[in-house]
Amino acid sequence: MRPLIIGVAGGTGSGKTTVANRILERVGAEHIAYIPHDAYYKDLSHLAHEKRSQVNFDHPDSLETDLLIQHLRQLQMGQPVEIPIYDFTDHTRTLETQHVAPAPIILVEGILIFAEPELLSIFDVRLFVDTDADIRLIRRLRRDVQDRGRTFESVIDQYLQTVRPMHIEFVEPSKRYADVIIPEGGFNEVAIEMVAARIRGLLEEDRG
Repeated sequence: MRPLIIGVAGGTGSGKTTVANRILERVGAEHIAYIPHDAYYKDLSHLAHEKRSQVNFDHPDSLETDLLIQHLRQLQMGQPVEIPIYDFTDHTRTLETQHVAPAPIILVEGILIFAEPELLSIFDVRLFVDTDADIRLIRRLRRDVQDRGRTFESVIDQYLQTVRPMHIEFVEPSKRYADVIIPEGGFNEVAIEMVAARIRGLLEEDRG
């Protein structure tokens, strides 16, 4: 059977990764090939370090989406893929890759996955995680300062210069393509369980 491809989109800090992890837990990671779109950020090792931080990482052009689409096509054909591993502190790809084997379910998560027409057309199910802007900003601040070694001022500057404008231009309009909108992200246990139950049902149908 052709794998079912599910997209989980939403703004920065909306809880996309949490929703994806909840689905993995409830359905079983052995049934799912999980691919984060932000693994496909373009390598910036050719730029000086100070220039890398000036790149607009919230614009679709910052991602190598063509490679993601190629990998999804390979997984659809039952072929394993090696996805990039991105260093968010240094803004470069590492020399290592992550092996992803084919699975009945392919789960793709990312901010801009519904903003790319060719990528959008691949998804069988589209989920959008919708969370208030103030909550998303707080979560991003905590993540970038604690996990990525950035300063409070740099995170705020980036949010005002690129994150918010790109969210308004690309992310928020892409919500209209969603089949299901999940308010409050990973805290919405009812919505997550409904989605997971539907996926489990489809897996059982395939086994039948």
